[in-house]
Amino acid sequence: MMDWTDRHCRFFHRQLSRHARLYSEMVTTGAILNGDRQRLLGFDPTEQPVALQLGGSEPDDLARSARIGEQYGYDEINLNCGCPSERVQRGAFGACLMREPALVADCVKAMQDAVSVPVTVKHRIGLGREEPYAFVRDFVGALQSVGIRMFIVHARNAWLEGLSPKDNREVPPLRYAVVHQLKADFPDAGFLLNGGLDSIGSALQHGAGLDGVMLGRAAYHDPWLLAEVDRCIYGDDTRPLVRAEVVVAMADYAQRQIAEGVPLRSIVRHMLGLYHGRPGARAWRRTLSDARLLADADAGLLMQAMREVERAGAGGSDQPPALPVPSADAGVSEADSR
Repeated sequence: MMDWTDRHCRFFHRQLSRHARLYSEMVTTGAILNGDRQRLLGFDPTEQPVALQLGGSEPDDLARSARIGEQYGYDEINLNCGCPSERVQRGAFGACLMREPALVADCVKAMQDAVSVPVTVKHRIGLGREEPYAFVRDFVGALQSVGIRMFIVHARNAWLEGLSPKDNREVPPLRYAVVHQLKADFPDAGFLLNGGLDSIGSALQHGAGLDGVMLGRAAYHDPWLLAEVDRCIYGDDTRPLVRAEVVVAMADYAQRQIAEGVPLRSIVRHMLGLYHGRPGARAWRRTLSDARLLADADAGLLMQAMREVERAGAGGSDQPPALPVPSADAGVSEADSR
């Protein structure tokens, strides 16, 4: 989710769920050690619980970056071993690290020694078109042996040759059974399921028996999915939401950010899907994408866009559809926006 789940996106998503753990975009160790740390790592405390996802393959650099992330207040440090992009491969990290479990073990051990917050790993279930279970089993085993207890598993192989990053999210077949087998083989570890989950219903179905689910692009393009999380995943129905409430909160946030020099576009670009599938969604997107209006840098544009939605006749309840609250033994306890 590079360039997607930045701090403005996460603040927006936090308005939709109090409990979901939010993940940063992947930030490379080089950027943290040599770049503008406040711009890369700063966040509003409202976003917590929030995890920092790192990209890198040098144990010392990862340890230093993890320590800096903890100092900034992140609740978890996650190592990305799943991104298949060519840019990441050129840096010898991301999914290609799955070929080197001993190196990854050295990396996460260095990170664990540097911080007191949990260190976790996100990875694929294999590389290339071959599908031997032993490959991912041995990868997980190597990391569990050095103390990693939480794995976020994108239930597809990464095809590092011949596919774009977009195709790598869609073409390799989903194999949820592999993640469930990992849970059976490593019962003392936690496994969060990622990949192809396009609704809370599918998350409950495919994540049953695991320790959580991670929602990525589905939650970005249709963020109102997150309005279902607190009740359906955490059993908390104390905060009914309407979209107007979220818009008002974001208008106030945008005004504060504009005063600090943040362009309005940097905030509202994450909100274009708020009315996804509703009457007035096109008017909402059109208003918040108008370069002329955005140039005025006025947070009141959000209220104007909401009035456009109302004029388009977006009536009816904002409440999410009724879904069963999972029983205590359902095993789905975490929904993450990444």
